[in-house]
Amino acid sequence: MSVRDILSAENELTHMLGAQQAVVLSTRVRLARNLAGLPFPGWAKPAQREEVATRCLQALTALPRFRRGHVFRMQELSDLDRAVLVERHLVSKELAGAKTGAAVISRDQTCSVMVNEEDHLRIQVVKAGWHLRSAWQLAEQLDDGLAPRLGFAFSDRLGYLTACPTNVGTGLRASAMLHLPALCLSGHMDKVTRGLGQDGLAVRGWLGESTEAAGNVFQISNQQTLGHSEEDIMKHLSAWIKSVVEQEWNARRRLVADEGEKFADRLARSLGVLRHARLLTSAESMNMLSHLRLACDMGCLPEERRSVVDRLMIEGQPAHVQALTGAELDSDARDARRAAAVREALGEFPEVGPPTE
Repeated sequence: MSVRDILSAENELTHMLGAQQAVVLSTRVRLARNLAGLPFPGWAKPAQREEVATRCLQALTALPRFRRGHVFRMQELSDLDRAVLVERHLVSKELAGAKTGAAVISRDQTCSVMVNEEDHLRIQVVKAGWHLRSAWQLAEQLDDGLAPRLGFAFSDRLGYLTACPTNVGTGLRASAMLHLPALCLSGHMDKVTRGLGQDGLAVRGWLGESTEAAGNVFQISNQQTLGHSEEDIMKHLSAWIKSVVEQEWNARRRLVADEGEKFADRLARSLGVLRHARLLTSAESMNMLSHLRLACDMGCLPEERRSVVDRLMIEGQPAHVQALTGAELDSDARDARRAAAVREALGEFPEVGPPTE
């Protein structure tokens, strides 16, 4: 298996095989786990990290979910291949740079497990749309399948032991990726971010921690697990996601009411540029594709076109452009190739009409 197989395979996020939703792009559940009796990766000697990798890969490939999946050792991949996995949210930047890091990814790319990142194991499930419960159930199944094979570090008083104190307890991080263009355009996103932070939730950008919200896409997740049950964490996140989605829809309706014809004009201009541009940077592409996604949500473009926009958001990232081209490109060549791919994909899009939502 190679990273090229990842790019060519149909999956929920790029082909929207799961249920589409206007605001919530995806749901993620991640569990941090460590093997009992062995130091955390940051403290482990190379031989100990290799022991962890060998044991974990054997246990993971024995699970039915991963038997026909992808197994990658980070040191065996090119820089470009590692970057593709990061852009697709299948591994973290930290794992991509780890010499003894590895990842096992299910064939449908909904499940991935990182080995020797900050913790020995990071079990991750990603579902298209808002599907927190089903993502949690699948992550729990993987956890239950691995626990008897590996033996996890656990304290009766504290719960699961992890490298970072904020993950101690359940080891659960639940998050949702949201498209919030109206809150950004109306200037209310800072207020929403402050409210989330004050109530124990983190707001990050498209690629997670320390990244910008490209294309008006934000990742919202819980920050602490100690002292909270899995049920508490999911209920808390669910309540906030429902609130933010409602605020985004209210902001969209206000924009339509306040801007009138200017609202559709803003979206139409983005479609015009994307259809004819010869060079497109990653940031330009993401921001204008955000407008097209908003147009699909609001009835200005047919809703079924949203899946095309979502795919272009993922495949327009720098490493994806190069991998799909089959060659490493400088920035100008990437911008030209990105623009060509976008022009081709949007060639049969209808004109932007007035909002119906």
